[in-house]
Amino acid sequence: MAQDDGGALLVGADGLARCPWCGQDPEYIRYHDEEWGRPVGDDQRLFEKICLEGFQSGLSWLTILRKRTNFRSAFADFDIERVARFGEADVARLLADAGIVRHRGKIEAAIGNAKAALKLREAEGSLAGFIWRFEETPAPAPRRLSDVPTQTAASKALAKELKARGWRFFGPTTAYAFLQSMGVVNDHLEGCAFRSLCEAERAAFQRP
Repeated sequence: MAQDDGGALLVGADGLARCPWCGQDPEYIRYHDEEWGRPVGDDQRLFEKICLEGFQSGLSWLTILRKRTNFRSAFADFDIERVARFGEADVARLLADAGIVRHRGKIEAAIGNAKAALKLREAEGSLAGFIWRFEETPAPAPRRLSDVPTQTAASKALAKELKARGWRFFGPTTAYAFLQSMGVVNDHLEGCAFRSLCEAERAAFQRP
């Protein structure tokens, strides 16, 4: 891949301009092209991403992405009700699983977050409906990575609200990365071949 003249985008061998953070790794490129920034309204997938963002803390997203299949197997495909029923035997099983990130605090947080998600759904109707309340008025398309914030008023508010409801490993920066990836925000750079696709999907998306 070669950087374009503006130093903001990467142009691949296929001639498509992409956000530079996906680099040259095929799995990362596929994630950028097919998932990142596409709107999601499914509770289970939203819960999965919250958990994986928590596991990413201190690591790269690519590390988590390469382990995602293992995480899904280990965490019952992130079925909220099933994860909420995990006990000490499951924690021990997960700590012995070399295919995931073996961090007791993050494992216990994922289980605790599932229990908190059940309470949130009971109170609010759905996790998706709650999350999409934090959608902000779209900002102008960022031209380069330095134009993209690491947190916003919405991500701070979301992190604060979830913390008050008992969620862990989900601060304002993690919350913003989550909002970006789930399409609540479209932060594909101006000129990225996939920005308009995400924008079209967001326009057609039925908010929960």
